[in-house]
Amino acid sequence: QVQLVESGGGVVQAGGSLRLSCAASGRTLGYYIVGWFRQAPGKEREFVAAISRNGGSTYYAGSVKGRFTISRDNAKNTVYLQMNSLKPEDTAAYYCAAKWADYWSLPDSGLTEAYFDSWGQGIQVTVSS
Repeated sequence: QVQLVESGGGVVQAGGSLRLSCAASGRTLGYYIVGWFRQAPGKEREFVAAISRNGGSTYYAGSVKGRFTISRDNAKNTVYLQMNSLKPEDTAAYYCAAKWADYWSLPDSGLTEAYFDSWGQGIQVTVSS
């Protein structure tokens, strides 16, 4: 399996921006669909965004669409999550996850926790009001 490490978290004021990185090792990330999830205290982990193997397809949760952008640089074995216009409700631990795929697009449905089989340790993002 691929190993994933998140970085770039921290504390930011509402309206600010952060860019998270998910660096992979052990496997070539270009063979994997990658997603970002988040979990706030006392809440279940929720889907944030996903990107296909070559970056040609992306998908976002409604709560972040238009504010967050997922991208990838397969040459650097890294996926990014650019987060703009941050809100206090974006405060959570953010996790990247990966799923090996032999197709180039995103699945039509099912981008749930169960779909992904490799996970990072998570990184905290705190948005102050």
